[in-house]
Amino acid sequence: MAAMTKEDKKNAEKLGFGAGDLVVYPTHGVGKIMAVENQEIAGHSLNVFVVLFDKDRMTLRVPVAKAKNSGLRRLSTRKEMETALTKLKGRSRAKRTMWSRRAQEYEAKINSGDPASIAEVVRDLFRNAGQPEQSYSERQIYQAALDRLVREFAAVEKIDEDTAVKRVEQMLSAA
Repeated sequence: MAAMTKEDKKNAEKLGFGAGDLVVYPTHGVGKIMAVENQEIAGHSLNVFVVLFDKDRMTLRVPVAKAKNSGLRRLSTRKEMETALTKLKGRSRAKRTMWSRRAQEYEAKINSGDPASIAEVVRDLFRNAGQPEQSYSERQIYQAALDRLVREFAAVEKIDEDTAVKRVEQMLSAA
């Protein structure tokens, strides 16, 4: 491994990320930066954030130079998370378009990494007792959105994921 240049260190510091920080990668959710390393890739020296996604048993290497463009960001603030969670209390805005089109829109919202957009998907696909049964794909998308929202909520509030799930489901049931 080559040593980090001053410029690479400056870029990493400018982004404000360091080893041990919890971050959100749009398409994977909450991860932890394990290190900032310089790696030799195809003959080029590249400085990368090594991000571990414990839940998925996955490690992602994000080039420092492309971190901002890739959407890598800090955890939401409490205020941002509260704003997102208030979306759970609104009425479902599920459109009457074809399911395949709505499914694509939901997937795009989940992969945006924006907690408010993810909360909208959770709200729109949540089913209370007494409501019609969901299709398999609806349940899959709902579960993916719920998992993504709950992981960040749990990290922001410093609570375990089970407690976070219960709190989110209480908000949905009360809506």
